[in-house]
Amino acid sequence: MIGKSIMKVGEGLLQKPATLEFPEQREELTDNYRGIHKLDIKTCISCAACARICPNQTIDMVDIETEKGTKKMPLVNLERCLFCALCEEVCPPKCLILTKDYSFEAFDRREYIKRPEDLG
Repeated sequence: MIGKSIMKVGEGLLQKPATLEFPEQREELTDNYRGIHKLDIKTCISCAACARICPNQTIDMVDIETEKGTKKMPLVNLERCLFCALCEEVCPPKCLILTKDYSFEAFDRREYIKRPEDLG
């Protein structure tokens, strides 16, 4: 009985560690993984469909200056986001997408509020 326990401990010591050395090594993500939003400002038509469909009211439309004047663009609060991808599904020009980027740690909560310029 004790011999089996000692054998298991010895086997465990010889195995490779189960953890990754983040950020050098990254976990493989599935095809349906949803991460941080990405916005193409040039193709956004300011329809606000993303803001209307969001179940958590994560997206607000704010004014930004572009080459063509002032436009309403989505501002995303990542703290409240469920990453459900409804905003991506209803976007007519497909300018708002969810990427596979999952590294959005911050020291200040305000850093989770992403302005349209930050989503590019």
